[in-house]
Amino acid sequence: MSNVNGRERADQGEPNVNILPAAGAAALALAGAATAQAEVKRAPFGTLADGRAVESVTLTNGKGVTARIISYGAILQSVEAPDRTGKIAEITLGYDRIDGYLKAPNYFGATVGRYANRIANGRFAIDGKTYTLAQNNGVNALHGGKVGFDKVLWRIVAVKDGPAPAVTLAYTAADGEEGYPGKLDVTATYTLGADNALTVEYEATTDKPTIVNITNHSFFNLWGEASGKQIVSHVLTMPAAQFTPVGETLIPTGERRSVANTPFDFRAPRVIGDRIRDGRDDQIRIGQGYDHNYILGAPDAKGMRLAARVEEPGTGRVMEISTNQPGVQFYTGNFLDGTAIGRSGLAYRQSDGLALEPQVFPDTPNQPALGSARLDPGQTYRSVIVYRFSTSAR
Repeated sequence: MSNVNGRERADQGEPNVNILPAAGAAALALAGAATAQAEVKRAPFGTLADGRAVESVTLTNGKGVTARIISYGAILQSVEAPDRTGKIAEITLGYDRIDGYLKAPNYFGATVGRYANRIANGRFAIDGKTYTLAQNNGVNALHGGKVGFDKVLWRIVAVKDGPAPAVTLAYTAADGEEGYPGKLDVTATYTLGADNALTVEYEATTDKPTIVNITNHSFFNLWGEASGKQIVSHVLTMPAAQFTPVGETLIPTGERRSVANTPFDFRAPRVIGDRIRDGRDDQIRIGQGYDHNYILGAPDAKGMRLAARVEEPGTGRVMEISTNQPGVQFYTGNFLDGTAIGRSGLAYRQSDGLALEPQVFPDTPNQPALGSARLDPGQTYRSVIVYRFSTSAR
């Protein structure tokens, strides 16, 4: 599963995340020599059952990092990065062919929306009118419904070459699609900088009041996707003093709980596996591991927040994530059950990858105390995620 990020209300000191200023990418040099020139390549990536063609766009920055995006689901299909010795490996879970994303998607690399994460009982109201969504996660709605943004064909509308290659994809969700009100015009732009920062920017506009919460659902494993090793040895740092505990169906209870003296405290670097099986904690038991929204601190002058830093000491690979969103869902692949066979031929199981999904808090349409995901005509929703790749010394 995956999920939530939330914005807090303006009267609680949080700005409207829909209109935060642009992110600036801080330079983080990646160890190891460059292996190629910066470039962008467009190629076929199979066809859908109805014959429509899926395309891929590969971004290479000449510094050792490569990202591939496919038009189905605006999916981040691949990220390759070197370890401390310069050895390049695939570090995301996923498939080499479109068939995998159609048969066992698991949200690998997907753009999820119109509303990422869970909405309780598949219902919410705007201006007194109730809207009903598909209950595709027990009694709750998850990640936009049965056919969310991750399961539609996007249009490639721009491809940019140069030192920071980029691709922009677009999708128009019809009024009433998956139960959501308003025609929503959405774009997803992926840019790979020379500083080894992959920036993902989502924008959306609507013709009537609606809710919007879009994120990327990539699963990362800094050992390498083909390593057969789990992410429990990764060292995680998250500068979040609170998280939103959940009930038995993984809907927030409304509480903002301190991470202090709990398995959820990653304010100082901590090995993920240290407390992931601590069944004495009710939240670990309910989530079957980590599947919770963390409340991030105040944004900087550019509207960005550091969400997380992940390091694998064995390879030296480091990934830092920053965002303009107020929360990040930390998910340790708890529901991967071995039925998905990845690109390297391995059966993906629990803790084979981790997801860190910047977004608005879960179920905010039903819990205004947790924030707002509302978007009105004339506004532009904007969500920015920056993944920065580097290496650490041994």
